[in-house]
Amino acid sequence: MTRQKQKQEAIARMKMLKLHQNAINEFEKEDVINLSEHGGILYWLNEDQMQYVKAFEEKYNSVVYHVIHNITEFGELLAFLYVSDSEEEWGYDRDDIKDGYSCAYVKNIDDDMCSEFGSIGIKPQFGGVVRTC
Repeated sequence: MTRQKQKQEAIARMKMLKLHQNAINEFEKEDVINLSEHGGILYWLNEDQMQYVKAFEEKYNSVVYHVIHNITEFGELLAFLYVSDSEEEWGYDRDDIKDGYSCAYVKNIDDDMCSEFGSIGIKPQFGGVVRTC
C-alpha cells in the first residue's frame, strides 16, 4: 500500500463529503489538512494538532484527510477522518460516508485513555463537516 494511493482515496472521500474545494486543493497539492469546528467552519491545524495527526498516521499507517474539533463534557476531542491501509475496507468506508457515517479515530486531548476508534455521524456544512453523533 502506498501513501499516494491512500491520498487519492482520501481526495475521493473529501469530494463525497462536499468539503470546500480550497480544502481539497490544499490537501492534494500541499498535504495541508483542514479542521472543522464551530458548525463546519474550516481552519488550519495548529502545531499541537499537527503533531497528534502525524503520530496517528505513523502508528497506524493511515492518511488523515480531515479533522473535526469539538469541546465536550468528556474533554477536547479531535476526530480524525482517515484512510486505512486496508484497501479491502475502502468500499465499506465509502458506503458509510454516503449514509452519514465515517470511521474515525477520536483523540481525547484531556484524557488520552478515552481516545478510541469508532464510527461517528457526520454531515457536510459550510464547506466543512460537523459531527452529528
